[in-house]
Amino acid sequence: MKIKTLLIIAIFSIGNNIYSQFGKEAKADKRYNNYAYVDAIEVYEKVAEKGHKSVNLFEKLGNAYYFNGEYDKAEKWYSQLFAMPEAANVAPEYYFRYAQSLKSVGNYEKADQYLTMFYQKTNNPSGEELLKNKDYLAQLRKDSDRYKVENAGDINSEYSDYGSVFKGTDIIFTSARKSKDVFQKKHSWTGQYFTRLFTAKAAEDGKLSDPQEFSKDLDSKFHEATPVFSKDGNTVYFTRNNYFDGKKGKSSDKVTKLKIFKATLKDGKWQDVKELPFNNDSYSVAHPALSPDGKTLYFSSDMPGSIGDSDIFRVAINEDGSFGAPENLGTTINSPLRETFPYITDQNVLYFSSDDHIGIGGLDVFEAKMNKDGSFTSIKNVGAPVNSPKDDFSYIVNTKTHVGYFTSNREGGKGSDDIYKFKENVCVQILKGSVSDMLSLVHIPGAKMSLFDANMTLIETVDANEKGDFVFDKNIECDKKYYIRGEHQDYETKEIPVTVPLASGETKADISLEKKMVPLVPGVDLGKILDVSIIYFDLDKSDIREDAAADLQKVIAVMEKYPNMKVDIRSHTDSRQSHKYNEKLSDRRAKSTLEYMVKNGIDRSRLTAKGYGETQLINGCSNGVKCSEEEHQKNRRSEFIVISLD
Repeated sequence: MKIKTLLIIAIFSIGNNIYSQFGKEAKADKRYNNYAYVDAIEVYEKVAEKGHKSVNLFEKLGNAYYFNGEYDKAEKWYSQLFAMPEAANVAPEYYFRYAQSLKSVGNYEKADQYLTMFYQKTNNPSGEELLKNKDYLAQLRKDSDRYKVENAGDINSEYSDYGSVFKGTDIIFTSARKSKDVFQKKHSWTGQYFTRLFTAKAAEDGKLSDPQEFSKDLDSKFHEATPVFSKDGNTVYFTRNNYFDGKKGKSSDKVTKLKIFKATLKDGKWQDVKELPFNNDSYSVAHPALSPDGKTLYFSSDMPGSIGDSDIFRVAINEDGSFGAPENLGTTINSPLRETFPYITDQNVLYFSSDDHIGIGGLDVFEAKMNKDGSFTSIKNVGAPVNSPKDDFSYIVNTKTHVGYFTSNREGGKGSDDIYKFKENVCVQILKGSVSDMLSLVHIPGAKMSLFDANMTLIETVDANEKGDFVFDKNIECDKKYYIRGEHQDYETKEIPVTVPLASGETKADISLEKKMVPLVPGVDLGKILDVSIIYFDLDKSDIREDAAADLQKVIAVMEKYPNMKVDIRSHTDSRQSHKYNEKLSDRRAKSTLEYMVKNGIDRSRLTAKGYGETQLINGCSNGVKCSEEEHQKNRRSEFIVISLD
């Protein structure tokens, strides 16, 4: 991750509260502040090996490895830092860096403790999110079969390879490998060559091969990285150090920031290289991405108006080629820390990386859907195995083939950063069911069926067919909660919750509606009409409970309205316990129900009562059959059958 970190180092601030305790440490400080970390590490470690300790020393050693993406080594030195009594006064960002380093070695419990302290010290709202989601790791790993991930293979080198982007059927990526340029320089911080753009062939299965340097037309003495191309392939936007026309620009604090440049393909050459008008020597602008229609440019920056260390912005590209004013994507996307490497699909899904929010490691990949008004839904971590305890970023995907790429410095790679290929196992769901009359079970053709998301936002409305069947098959997401509402002029409106599982297939969601006016005829069960399916009793008892009394009052009210109505009370049990026991228990409960109704004004001559035990099961849950509690409960029911109305 070294080169990638260099490209965002100007965005992620580094504390410079430097003091020296030893001569060698002072020498390393100078190298550290010039970002020559490779040399500084050696000096700091020699000092530490001699037994010297200081907050400054451990801060520098931890940072040197942290900003090189070697989190496991950073964890060693941050641990020693926080073991010192003076560590209570270190800047809040060290709590964050230590937490991220702890994640890289799998110590998530301790990482969460330090993240919580960081959030408390900085009043970061992510602290509440973390406290509410103690099982976040299990959540992020539960749909790990969504992706099949593998190293992209031969295009990766021993150097940093990252930041892939589609260009037709080819992949353009950034690499710190040696090019054909014999005068190519190495950077003192990373010990790697300055990055160039390379191209690779992509096979149908996504495998990449034959890496070649993309174009010398875009090369400078410093870094070129993370390009994006217009649909016709004739315009490119790319990231470069602040270097143009042979001049290197610097900010007031002598830092060479990042800028986005634009070039046009003419006569087979990239020409008219220009920096974008919202670049500035004082801040960085990097990692461009284009909207599906090519009219909006997304990028990462720490420009004024940023919420955190770096934010995702967008800017309109006008028809005349000019640009609008950059717009921050707001707190739905951006946090007080880093958001970077945006990518937006042809389905208006934004992918980006962040080291805030709730994640598995350093930078994690997140996704958010863009609404019609340009706002975004709440973000979602794409989870493992794309995200790992290390840095994962620069995610792109072909929404038609579901093949994509991302970059990671996880264990097992060929270089400090490698490009990984993935195949997205798309979860396709259909919500279907039938709508019927609650009593007669007859289907209800023409019923209006509406689908709502978990926030009760209407998604789709369909009419049930002549068989009462309905289907929702558009934009049904797996592992989501929905609501289905059934409406018909002759029936009471009803709404039921439905949870779609995390697997492709069909989710059945039948719904039954109650008639607004139900005819009373002999044989009708008042229990079903009045939604009195169970009269609850305490274990082994037949006394009417208070919660059951409320339901019985419904039956009493109907019998009071029809003074000639006669009702047979029937009580049923499930198959658990013996047949004889269940028969006696149900009979006691039926007669107890009768006595309650008599005490509440119904003449005894209008009522009969009998217990049927387990003799009239409505499903197959008989003795010896394994059934769920829900299935057994269907057999534990009370019926109030109308015998006559005269």
